[in-house]
Amino acid sequence: MKYNFINKVKKEKFRIIIIALITAVLLFSAAKIYPDGSINEDQSLDEFINDLDSRISILMKDYQIPGLNIALIKEGNLSWIKAYGYADLSENREMTTDTYCRVESISKSVTAWGIMKLVEEEKLALDEPVEKYIKNWKFPDSNFEHQKITAEQLLSHTAGLPLGTIGEDALYHPEEDIPSLRDALSSEVIPFQETAKSFYYSDTGYNLLELLIEEITEQNFAEYMRKEILLPLGMNNSSYSWSKEWKPEVPNGYDVNGKAVPVYTYSMKASGNLYSTVEDTAKFVIAGLNSSFNNNQLLKSESLEKMYKPAVKDIPGYYGIVFESYGLGHYLEWFKNGMKSVSHGGQGTGWMSHFQSVPETGDGIIILTNSQRSWPAFAYILRAWTSWSGLSAAGMEIIITGQKLLWGITALLIFISLWKLSLIIEGLISSRQNFSPKKKISKIILISKLALSLLIIFIVLYAVNMEYQPLYSIFPIASHWFFYSLLSVGVLIMLQLLFSVQRN
Repeated sequence: MKYNFINKVKKEKFRIIIIALITAVLLFSAAKIYPDGSINEDQSLDEFINDLDSRISILMKDYQIPGLNIALIKEGNLSWIKAYGYADLSENREMTTDTYCRVESISKSVTAWGIMKLVEEEKLALDEPVEKYIKNWKFPDSNFEHQKITAEQLLSHTAGLPLGTIGEDALYHPEEDIPSLRDALSSEVIPFQETAKSFYYSDTGYNLLELLIEEITEQNFAEYMRKEILLPLGMNNSSYSWSKEWKPEVPNGYDVNGKAVPVYTYSMKASGNLYSTVEDTAKFVIAGLNSSFNNNQLLKSESLEKMYKPAVKDIPGYYGIVFESYGLGHYLEWFKNGMKSVSHGGQGTGWMSHFQSVPETGDGIIILTNSQRSWPAFAYILRAWTSWSGLSAAGMEIIITGQKLLWGITALLIFISLWKLSLIIEGLISSRQNFSPKKKISKIILISKLALSLLIIFIVLYAVNMEYQPLYSIFPIASHWFFYSLLSVGVLIMLQLLFSVQRN
């Protein structure tokens, strides 16, 4: 009896070791987790660039990012700019630094400048209802008052408006018939909560600002932004409207599955339709630094301070995990040394972008990619940049921690799956199990296990078939392994219910 018990314990230990080794091998071959490395603030610019250059190449390969453009700003100067990879994989067309990229929601930060210009000219008051300025369009009926919506609330995502149409439903080929701004707004500007109640990220709110600018200036939004903001900042290769004359052409985007997404436009422009080169985007970031680092005469320092002052101090939801506050068109966070960081990113179908700057030191970084699998790469690049800049971790670096946690959960799920599978196989080989449903199991246990199995399977199938699954963008590799390993647990729980154990 004692001998059998000892053998059984040894057998189980051996099983655990083998399953743990298999799990480790599987994850080691799939997980993309990189060490912090030796980057520090003592490195020269050239040393940092060489290190970053090799890291970017590895990240692009591992996360299957076709093209990436990057720029570094040091003490108010554009110190490095480079293009990597491809604008079009099918044609082997390389990405270049003068390529027009979709910067997506970085558009919001630039749009905020357009609004602040009108404020400085006393054509608009931030705290006045926008309805006061809009004469040629009427708000659609809703259950909440729209009369209180102000420009400041729209800029800070506190107007109670919904996100708006996203994904493939929002995409149009630039040369096809596109709904007018007013028609599009009439179907989307429907408040779902009281104004100033809480932060809720809203493309719709920024697109309403587009209409506001057109109503006040009596100009087309894209033309107003080009004349009043883009050209004065030296952003000669930027526009809120696509042009077939651009050379090189706008690259293909590539979605979370690596599928090519041809050039597209949105029916509304202010929230995410800016096309820009990485150098032009760097010019915008430089213009937003402290006055000692730029010659910006476009906006007064008071306007910049207003945009960089927290309008929302506690951001709810997953945005709040990454960023501390939101100003007017800009995310805000503070490093441990007290330095304020200003940033914004963007994600569209097949595109991602991010800029981060420290106005007080004159430092900044811009990353533009034509891939929807780029967030982990952004996090690792930002980690390298903050280390070199002598700063504490940026909020986006939480993606690295989250990725490690997701791999840990996945490892546990794989271990459980292999454990259950080994028990089933062992039972079949020893003829101690057969395929008839268990007869002697209690109904409570049977129903509980069956319900758990079906729930897991339903959750996974629902998640992977969503039109847009956020985890695929945030964790493009780990999320797939997580869902498949979770599904295997659900299936194996059900399989165990289909076996009966034969007693000796």
